Amino acid sequence: MKLSLNSLPAAARESDYAGSPTSAAFALVGVVSRRPLGLACVMCMAVLLLLSAACHQANSKQSAAMPAVPVFVAQAEQRDVPIVVNAVGTIAPYSMVQIKTMVSAEISKAFFKEGDFVKKGQLLFQLDPRSFEADLLKAKGQLAKDKATAVTARANAARYAALFKEGVIAREQYENMMSAADQAEAAVLADEGAVESARVNVTFTKIYSPIDGRTGNLQLYPGNVSKANDLPLVTINEVSPIYASFAIPEQFLPEVKRQMAKAGLQVQATIPSTEVPADVGKVTFIDNTVDRTTGTITLKATFPNKDYKLWPGQFVTVVLTLNNRPNATIVPSQAVQSGQQGPYMFVVKADKTVELRLVKLGQQYKGQLIVEQGVVPGETVVTDGHIRLVPGSKVDIKRAESPQADSDSAQEKRS
Repeated sequence: MKLSLNSLPAAARESDYAGSPTSAAFALVGVVSRRPLGLACVMCMAVLLLLSAACHQANSKQSAAMPAVPVFVAQAEQRDVPIVVNAVGTIAPYSMVQIKTMVSAEISKAFFKEGDFVKKGQLLFQLDPRSFEADLLKAKGQLAKDKATAVTARANAARYAALFKEGVIAREQYENMMSAADQAEAAVLADEGAVESARVNVTFTKIYSPIDGRTGNLQLYPGNVSKANDLPLVTINEVSPIYASFAIPEQFLPEVKRQMAKAGLQVQATIPSTEVPADVGKVTFIDNTVDRTTGTITLKATFPNKDYKLWPGQFVTVVLTLNNRPNATIVPSQAVQSGQQGPYMFVVKADKTVELRLVKLGQQYKGQLIVEQGVVPGETVVTDGHIRLVPGSKVDIKRAESPQADSDSAQEKRS
């Protein structure tokens, strides 16, 4: 049995029942009540019409009564953004030298204090030189003796040569004298080497710094005997310039090599407890192998470190600038929310209602996000107040800021 409002009597369609689904439902019940065969079906339709009318009226009242949601907003902007890679780096000395003694002797004096900055060629230690000076004198005496012996042997060899020419002596005697003269001269050469070795040992009693750098803990103090090439007396680190070693994902390696071939890559090193970069340097080393366990490649950057803000063994945040992204659309990072379908933002339309937009995001830089797709420059996005918003909600804008101003404000609060 097909029923509709058009099947009602004319009286039911007139003013007593017109203008309301509820009135029409009552009219339909009244008419069909005189037709017992479709009563059950008609009652169900009447109930559905009543519920629909009630929900429609309730939603209309709720929409009319819902106030505007207060929100903070910012405008999407277009600007050039540097493409950067963030990593955690470790500071290492530009060079490190362990000072050891080349001879065994007592340490007479140290000419620096622990932690001092020393210059290349600066005297660091004085060892007791007396035994080495005595060995030098002994070697010089032996050299003088053997030189005299060599002169006598060469003179005898010359006389025997004359006698051999005259046939006075046998060849064997002549050859023996020539051999003795050669042996005496060889002994002189050996003595000269011994003298030089003793002289070098004397110079080893004074230890000079081979580099500019900062000294560490003193391992042996004056009065102790140091063995040759044993424990280091002190370690010197060259800290200006200085290295920072860090690893980046291998996907960036082609761009790193491309930029290195052009003009080099700039690197900023920031100490975690500070906001301002401690120093700016350049990449000077790319490892020859990608670490397959982590999928990263190790780089080294060299920093001038004139004010010694960077220190060996220190962890720093490294920002490697690869390139510049021209005309990128950026928004404050707090404008982006996460949902089941991915990241999204609420965009404020001209009538002060909001629209939910799914977005594709790019790189983050200084509290801002690059938006690849979903928002265009000039559109207004909600940065605070998302929790009470649904698509179509009216909003009451409390403040409008640019992404740069919003980032600067957040930095002022941190400082």
